[in-house]
Amino acid sequence: MQKLVLASNNAGKLNEFSELLAPFEFEVIPQGQFEIPPAEEPFDTFLENALAKAKHASQLSGLPALADDSGICVNVLGGKPGVRSARYAGDHASDADNNHKLLQALANESDRSAYYVCALVMVKSANDPNPITVKSRWDGEFIDMPRGDNGFGYDPYFYIPELGKTAAELSSTEKNVFSHRGQALRTLIAELIKLNHRV
Repeated sequence: MQKLVLASNNAGKLNEFSELLAPFEFEVIPQGQFEIPPAEEPFDTFLENALAKAKHASQLSGLPALADDSGICVNVLGGKPGVRSARYAGDHASDADNNHKLLQALANESDRSAYYVCALVMVKSANDPNPITVKSRWDGEFIDMPRGDNGFGYDPYFYIPELGKTAAELSSTEKNVFSHRGQALRTLIAELIKLNHRV
């Protein structure tokens, strides 16, 4: 198994990445096991933040690193919360806090179209001149009442019309098929296959 540091301590993300990368013999280790503090995320794009996080985790662990920056973008709000999704209601906000704030922002809006974005970056080292970068999007709607007990973040409110379910009502297998993160990781895996699974 090749060790790969995940530039996150989010248990939901760790589970998703571990499941999807297991067939390729990657052992995904959260950066917290190396006592790596969270990286600064000062940028306005998902891709720039993901790259910063991957380089940070690789530099402090000495191992290849994988980072994602993902969030929800609501069309009527001009793409907000966007890169601020995890901190929408403040730097130490809970999922419930963030969902509550977004519900308030949409209280008088009829257009509830929204989409998840995932930018993924994998680096061999902190100075990797050619990181693997991919980006994907998952379209849906933000609803008023939460549904489902799976997932995390905005998942209970993110409804996918063609599936008739929220992201939180999907099994982990279903979510890996349809989600922004699943899509991005499959694209990244295709790139790894071209490189003979080497990072």
